[in-house]
Amino acid sequence: MRRMLVTGGAGFIGANFIRFWIGRHPEDRLTNLDKLTYAGNVENVKEVESHPSYQFVQGDMCDAALVRELFHAEKIDTVVHFAAETHVDRSILGPEEFIRTNVHGTFTLLEAARDYWLAESSRATEARRFLHVSTDEVYGSLGPEEPPFRETTPYAPNSPYAASKAAADHLVRAYHHTYGLPAIITNCSNNYGRYQFPEKLIPLTIQQAIKKEPIPLYGDGGNVRDWVYVEDHCAALEAVLERGTTGGTYNIGGGSQWRNIDLVNLICDLLDEKLGSRSSPRRSLVTLVQDRPGHDRRYAMDISKISQQLGWRPRESLETGIAKTIDWYLSHQDWVERVMTGEYRKYFASQYGSRLGTK
Repeated sequence: MRRMLVTGGAGFIGANFIRFWIGRHPEDRLTNLDKLTYAGNVENVKEVESHPSYQFVQGDMCDAALVRELFHAEKIDTVVHFAAETHVDRSILGPEEFIRTNVHGTFTLLEAARDYWLAESSRATEARRFLHVSTDEVYGSLGPEEPPFRETTPYAPNSPYAASKAAADHLVRAYHHTYGLPAIITNCSNNYGRYQFPEKLIPLTIQQAIKKEPIPLYGDGGNVRDWVYVEDHCAALEAVLERGTTGGTYNIGGGSQWRNIDLVNLICDLLDEKLGSRSSPRRSLVTLVQDRPGHDRRYAMDISKISQQLGWRPRESLETGIAKTIDWYLSHQDWVERVMTGEYRKYFASQYGSRLGTK
């Protein structure tokens, strides 16, 4: 039985992971630590809140005393570290919180694990895992003909967000090599699926298309991303926890590359089929807006290592995953309305209002 600490478990990927893990490992004890910032929502894990082996703790992972207390009280032997500020646009507007959360927060967790697991009375064993969930953005941007990112690709982060995650990755790797902490890093491509906060491209596009309002798209829409369905990501993390090599790094991706404009058009076409297009197709809502500073042109992930060593591959194609995601948002518009807080509306207006000619 694992005694697991999940950080950021009320956020998009963390909440999907918690539901996935409890469904497959109901005997494990799971503590969800989340600060509940704008994108954190306990409703995302409502279906497991009454599970006897689950508990939620509202708190800041930068609070060293709280984190140490959780390690000792819960006898934590596994950490799955999702908690992070993740939105590139927000990191450009205000990078300080990204440094605090993503760098100092990771440091606090590493110190607590080192103190508890490597103490004289509590030697680390192979059963223990510190899984740091990171991003493909640490590798920078690819040219049109360059091969996908591999685990050996040099780091070249181009945004404050990516730089903060790169710094966290380096800390995790250093704690493994210096102290012997049983840590593993995963670098994943763009996730999508149910419960994703509506500031990100896919849920933003879905919501704007449902309402038949302008869909903002940066630059010429030609930026390329590798997309992975969030439940496929959760299955990959399970494989890493159970069979991964400590000190190792594993790239996770969907195995497909799509231009943003093609992805947005796919969503519009699927919604036209489901809701009807009436007088005009939803593609006409797509509005190219001024690009954000330092916008990486292309990401792509080589997933041969995790596939060959751990036997994981994504089950969903982008087409099937997007169809499932659209169906979920259409049937959960009440959830969308509840998370569309005043802060989100203010952010949306400040980020896109002038570009779309709206207030």
